[in-house]
Amino acid sequence: MQFKAKIQLKGINPYVLVGAARARRIKADWKRPMPVLVQVNGKPDPAWPINMMPAGDGSFYLYLDGGVRGASGTDVGDMVEVSVVFDDTYRSGPQHEMLPEFASGLDENHLAKARWDGLSPSLKKEVLRYLANLKSDAARQRNVERAIGVLSGAKERFMARDWN
Repeated sequence: MQFKAKIQLKGINPYVLVGAARARRIKADWKRPMPVLVQVNGKPDPAWPINMMPAGDGSFYLYLDGGVRGASGTDVGDMVEVSVVFDDTYRSGPQHEMLPEFASGLDENHLAKARWDGLSPSLKKEVLRYLANLKSDAARQRNVERAIGVLSGAKERFMARDWN
């Protein structure tokens, strides 16, 4: 689907609003974050995978990160040609393997394991990606301990969010 729209700003996030009727044409009856492939003014090539976020009224926010805006040479306030197709190749759930030390930490802490099991697939994916991308053994160990801590009920910030 192609349409013209103006890039707007919500907080600090550039986005294009995809109305309810357009969203239904992309994927009917979709209520959760919608995986799509996006191009703005024909860029980037190949199209960029993004999850459109539900606005609550059937419409979706298509947030345009710096990679898409940089490739298309666009910014907030620009009128753009947007190409959006549903991404049938999207895999939900965690994409990264669980670090052995994280798995053993969860096995040893039943409260943390129960909270982990209750997390949404997208948050599990985010945590596993975060832990997998740490460069040093010390950073991995420190962050595995913090993850187990917040899952156990510790009141602290981890991954730029408050837990508990």
